[in-house]
Amino acid sequence: QVQLVESGGGLVQPGGSLNLSCVASGRTFSRYTMGWFRQAPGKEREFVAAISRTGTSTYYVDSVKGRFTISRDNAKNTVYLQMDSLKPEDTAVYYCATTNIVGWTPAKADDYAYWGQGTQVTISS
Repeated sequence: QVQLVESGGGLVQPGGSLNLSCVASGRTFSRYTMGWFRQAPGKEREFVAAISRTGTSTYYVDSVKGRFTISRDNAKNTVYLQMDSLKPEDTAVYYCATTNIVGWTPAKADDYAYWGQGTQVTISS
């Protein structure tokens, strides 16, 4: 079984930055595609970003393109989400997720088998 633990959330003002981390254990990390999702109060879970097993392919929701960057370090079993130019609408609980299925869809939450506990990101002036 895969275990995921997110960290790095917090409270920042609009225009600020945060770097989220997700550490995986339990399986060979390099076999798994990794994704980030978020859920704001009163809203459904939303895809944010994903990265392929080797890190050569990345995917983003349009609203974060140019501001967020997903990356991974397989030697450290860690995936990151660097968030810059943060906006109040980015406020949400951010979740790390992983899948090893063939032919997965990056933005499809049902394709991800394992999820972390989430880390709160709050953007407010």
